[in-house]
Amino acid sequence: MAPTFVRTPPPWFRIVGVLFLLWGAAGVYAFYAQATMTPAALAALPGYDRRFHAALPVWFNWVYGIATWGGVLGSVVLLGGRRWAAGLYAAALLAIAIQFGWVFAATDLIAVKGAAATVPFPLVIFAVALWQLATARHGIARGWLR
Repeated sequence: MAPTFVRTPPPWFRIVGVLFLLWGAAGVYAFYAQATMTPAALAALPGYDRRFHAALPVWFNWVYGIATWGGVLGSVVLLGGRRWAAGLYAAALLAIAIQFGWVFAATDLIAVKGAAATVPFPLVIFAVALWQLATARHGIARGWLR
């Protein structure tokens, strides 16, 4: 039987994986806060935000959940050294694109709140999701993920 060699990822790979996990935990917290918003918390929102939240389609929270939980699970799997982290990150990226695509194409959010207030953070979220996927694919190409 031929010996097998495990390529150990460099320290930066684990550090980035932990940062991805913390980022994902913040996303899951935001998802949980939205998904479990009480009527009192909803009533405390400004008028437009209250109407916006009430008008979200049922599928929106499912997509939001896939985006956030996919990122967290992808990070856990990445830290565990598994190559299927890339698939989880890809699912999260697709969910992010659907979520924000719908928000910006089907609502008047930008017209009401302005692009400067609404577009930058979703772009950061999308960029981090791309970075997560690229990192997982890099780990696969280098043999760090099995």
